[in-house]
Amino acid sequence: MIKIKRIDDAFKLEATNERGNIIHTDGGPAIGGSNSAYRPMEVLLVSVAGCSAIDVINIMNKQRQTIDDFQMEISGEKFEGGTSSPYKYIDVHFILKGDIKEKKLEKAMELTRDKYCSVLHTLRKDLEVNFHFTLN
Repeated sequence: MIKIKRIDDAFKLEATNERGNIIHTDGGPAIGGSNSAYRPMEVLLVSVAGCSAIDVINIMNKQRQTIDDFQMEISGEKFEGGTSSPYKYIDVHFILKGDIKEKKLEKAMELTRDKYCSVLHTLRKDLEVNFHFTLN
């Protein structure tokens, strides 16, 4: 269970999980927020990235690929003009260094996108999600 607590008189919220981990969210100034924390849609991107990262690292370790450095960049474009603004697509970019075979990394990304990432599989089926990488 996640508990949510309002911590200011506007939109700043604190979420605490059963293990005591905390994240904060806030709204933007256009609606009266202070921009002092992640916005909820940014947390969604973090969740997609975290889930995919865990999968890819786990798969690469099982394939005996050596990761010396692991970074990611994630972004999304939202539909505008409706009552809500869901993501139209999400772009996930893995940036890895190490003794890594390109084909194995491609397969790991395919597996997280199509089979393993529970966060992605919770989202709309028509959401376009693009995975790509830079291997140094």
